[in-house]
Amino acid sequence: MNKFTVFTRTWWRENPDWPDGLEPCIGPKRTIGRCQTIGQAREMCRQYNQTTGQTKANRRLSRKAEFTED
Repeated sequence: MNKFTVFTRTWWRENPDWPDGLEPCIGPKRTIGRCQTIGQAREMCRQYNQTTGQTKANRRLSRKAEFTED
């Protein structure tokens, strides 16, 4: 049984009327994986944030991996 859900979401959205063209906006959660231990969840987040999370669009919108306990 999986105990943790790892997901991504953005913290900003494009809006040219706001400073720097970004408006605060918590996006929907998008599940990227499930795991059994908190260590696995942290590692999955770390790997995502160091690789996939480093694209230009992801950095601009602050798309980060997070996790919750189910």
